[in-house]
Amino acid sequence: MSISKFLCEQTATLSAKRERRKEARPGELLDAALDLFVEKGFAATRAEEVAARAGVSKGTLFLYFQSKEELFKAVVRENISGRFQELNQEFDAFQGSTSEMLAYCMATWWKLVGATRASGLTKLMMSEAGNFPELAAFYRQEVILPAHDIIRRLMQRGIDRGEFRPVDLDYAVYSVIAPMIFLVLSKHSAGTCIDANLPDNADKFIRTQVDNILHGLCVPSAQPTATGKSPS
Repeated sequence: MSISKFLCEQTATLSAKRERRKEARPGELLDAALDLFVEKGFAATRAEEVAARAGVSKGTLFLYFQSKEELFKAVVRENISGRFQELNQEFDAFQGSTSEMLAYCMATWWKLVGATRASGLTKLMMSEAGNFPELAAFYRQEVILPAHDIIRRLMQRGIDRGEFRPVDLDYAVYSVIAPMIFLVLSKHSAGTCIDANLPDNADKFIRTQVDNILHGLCVPSAQPTATGKSPS
């Protein structure tokens, strides 16, 4: 092989690697930002720290994200709000009872979000939303309202099918949301105020909460268990 041909092939290989690296950078930056936001909070995380953890310069970070606020929004979309389309599709295709659907939705949310690093964003927002009203409004629009809509749809399905008794859905949604937030906070509290082993027993915790919710929602003649079946 001639030297010129060898150099051309090496140049092409390096160029391809650089291109692949360039395509991967947004994802690497989002991963680094998620880690730091969860570890340190939004206010304490600096853009240069995110860039350093991702192995790029601060200038490179701002080529992809105009500000730390925009980076945070991208992290939320990538890790939480982007999940709602999948959940809504599963909602539309679900064939079982609404009781079974409730148990499935809570367990699936924990698997997709709660059990992951992304659940730390919930604690972050509860701690810092008051200091960053623009981010609070964004999070409400991207996460809170879509989550409420899914739970409302689920409960309305149960009411329409005669499985659940009529309730005020604006407030009933919190019977589902509250235990999941509690579980997330327990995951990120290092056992300070509650049992440190609770997140490791998330499946049992969720089943218990589903059972408690259903015995408050279901019509008296058809009280199901967390499996969606009426006791014999």
